[in-house]
Amino acid sequence: MIDLTGKSAIVTGSGRGIGRAIAVKLAELGAAVTICDISEEIASATVSELRQRGLEADYFVLDVADADAARALIEKTAEKRGKLDILVNNAGINRDAMLHKMERKQWDEVIAVNLTGTYNTMQPASIQMREQKSGRIINISSSSWMGNIGQANYAASKAGVIGLTKTASRELAKYNVTVNAICPGFIDTDMTRGVPDKVWDLMISKIPMGRAGAPEDVANLIAFLASDTASYITGEVINIGGGMVL
Repeated sequence: MIDLTGKSAIVTGSGRGIGRAIAVKLAELGAAVTICDISEEIASATVSELRQRGLEADYFVLDVADADAARALIEKTAEKRGKLDILVNNAGINRDAMLHKMERKQWDEVIAVNLTGTYNTMQPASIQMREQKSGRIINISSSSWMGNIGQANYAASKAGVIGLTKTASRELAKYNVTVNAICPGFIDTDMTRGVPDKVWDLMISKIPMGRAGAPEDVANLIAFLASDTASYITGEVINIGGGMVL
């Protein structure tokens, strides 16, 4: 049984979807969780729900592309709780377009949130975790890092997250800080539910398990990597896609 009682956790992009499922799971396992989202309405609603269940949570309105705000998040959380045990970088956006039609703005926005945003929280978190000589950083990449038509910006950002993860894992290992990346495949969220039926059926046909993943499937893996049980796992890139990527 995974027990995160007494742990302090931050999950970015956690007002809904995969991030919300991760935050809920960590809270259910005993962690004090900071919900981070660009929408205060969504973040506060999630926190209210958790508190009604007797779970410990607060929220921080955050655009991870804002380096000063990201630093404030890390520093204020560590100050309030005395430490930061778990950082999950889940915040991400997509601005899909074929490369020959992609505008520079579409490229810049995706890199700013998905890759630079991950750096913006990891950099101050690495300082805190080095000092306390413990911590778990888990970055959400994507199976799209291998390349996906119409997603040059998204694939590049998620590939960058993997490189960042592996480098940080080497730098922080001697401080008892693990850094891993998760690559979800086709997960049933509001975003994927918005695709045409033909596209949905095509994606499902590529998955050996014959179904889309649930946000909870990702959350369960995150919970394991965030726990003391996973203390010897670092620098790994783990696919979670029902066999779609092998």
